[in-house]
Amino acid sequence: MIKPTDTDKEQFDIFLKQVMSHWQKPASIFDSYTTQRQKMMLDRLRLQAQIMLIVGLTVIAFFLWVNAQTAGKISALKIGLVVELIIGACWFLCQNHFGRRYPQIIFLTLCWSVTCIAQIGTALLFNVLEPRIGIWILMFLTQATMVPVLWHLHLISQTGTIICYFILYFLYNPTLKYPLTYYLEQGIYLFWACIICNFYVYLYEKLRKNEYNTRKELELAQEKSERLLLNILPEMIAEKLKHQHTTIADSFHEVSVLFADIVGFTEISSSIPPQRLVELLNEIFTIFDKLAEDHQIEKIKTIGDAYMAVAGLPIPRSDHAHAIAYMALDMQKAINKFNQERNLSFCIRIGISTGPVVAGVIGLKKFAYDLWGDTVNTASRMESHGLAGCIQVCEASHQCLKDKFILEKRGLIKIKGKGEMMTYLLKGVIAN
Repeated sequence: MIKPTDTDKEQFDIFLKQVMSHWQKPASIFDSYTTQRQKMMLDRLRLQAQIMLIVGLTVIAFFLWVNAQTAGKISALKIGLVVELIIGACWFLCQNHFGRRYPQIIFLTLCWSVTCIAQIGTALLFNVLEPRIGIWILMFLTQATMVPVLWHLHLISQTGTIICYFILYFLYNPTLKYPLTYYLEQGIYLFWACIICNFYVYLYEKLRKNEYNTRKELELAQEKSERLLLNILPEMIAEKLKHQHTTIADSFHEVSVLFADIVGFTEISSSIPPQRLVELLNEIFTIFDKLAEDHQIEKIKTIGDAYMAVAGLPIPRSDHAHAIAYMALDMQKAINKFNQERNLSFCIRIGISTGPVVAGVIGLKKFAYDLWGDTVNTASRMESHGLAGCIQVCEASHQCLKDKFILEKRGLIKIKGKGEMMTYLLKGVIAN
């Protein structure tokens, strides 16, 4: 019994991680900018509500302390509790579907609970209608810092606060304590504070949008390069290459290698325009690529009119010989169908060998995943010494296939560099 090596365990661990990655949530970079902004707003509003609840408690404590009369304490407590309840409701709404769908309403409610509700409560309970410009500016600065997006929303909250005060002013027509110049000065401060807040929010959101677009372009370019890399290398090897800068070479105890070649390609190329010939080759090899994907076989490379594939790596599998045999038979059917549809006469010769190989990536430039070993050489010889339109296999492959496939003994043939070898022709699948 063959014991698994450390390399096998490492390959299995990488494969398991790849499988698990398909169950993970995709990167949020591909969410729209609006979606990301909504998420950020909701998180910031939740934090703002928590901070405002704490600040509100300190303000309530202060007014309870400065009001000497019991009635004043009760009135201050009522206003503070109403504002705290509104802020608490906003914090609660941030946790559910309403907050996720309407963060703008929560934003305005948090602002107006402090600037408008408190002003209304003071007018009703204390008959005081002094504009609390200091509190307003503090609130606007807080929201510009905590929620620095959607400048027009900040403008609405600021405008709403000022309109609310003027409505109260015209309803109560109060007598103000200070001269007009004092309020004009405070108004100028308020005006420029609002302008600065909105300008800051506008610039911040513009920066965030540019950053989002840049990151998205980068991610798209990275994804494109990833797809390109996966078209060149198996996924497992691509992952290794990204994290491992040394030579990648893994030994596999038993795989099945296939070589396919178009018979008489030199003669065909002399009678067909080069552009047309390349188009036909591309169509044929595209069909072979789809067959390889269907049979979960790894395409290694094409060299001119030759096609090379392997079963059993980089993920080891026990049915590698069967998979490569099905692939070879389907390739014959595919080329026959291709000829019938286009009235052509292409013929392929296929060779298969089974045994150990070393697979990996070498070099620094234009690297490719390749195979080395006697099994590869034997598969190449099975193809080059085979018969046109036939699938020739070696003895090792015959032993793996003889129970499920029809194999015709061809006999001993002299193989260059290897002497005489027993070979077989794969004819089909044994019917159940």
